[in-house]
Amino acid sequence: MEKKIVKTDKGPAPIGPYSQAVIAGNMLFISGQVAKDAATGNMVTGDVASETRKVMENIQAILEAAGFEFAKVVKTTVFLSDMKLFPEMNKVYGSFFTGDYPARETVAVVGLPLGVNVEISMIACK
Repeated sequence: MEKKIVKTDKGPAPIGPYSQAVIAGNMLFISGQVAKDAATGNMVTGDVASETRKVMENIQAILEAAGFEFAKVVKTTVFLSDMKLFPEMNKVYGSFFTGDYPARETVAVVGLPLGVNVEISMIACK
């Protein structure tokens, strides 16, 4: 199976040796995204709702660059710095879907890249 690397300037550039996303067959694998503004390179900080909104906007840019949409997402993984942030993150996260939600797990971790509070990865399928 051939793989295709997805890259868009509308999403933040990777901060390490990985791709924003990879298409393999009819599947799209999006790397974990954080609240980095692609236009300025600055992190969106302040509260987990603002961070989550920027993460989801970054993911939307990657989905669109690959020819996908949120309705095609089948699996997500959410990493939080603290499970107390779950309700705020969940409210914003849910607003990007219109039903038929993807499978998901959410875990709290000791630390995330660049000191963020939320990181989200996704898998979509055509």
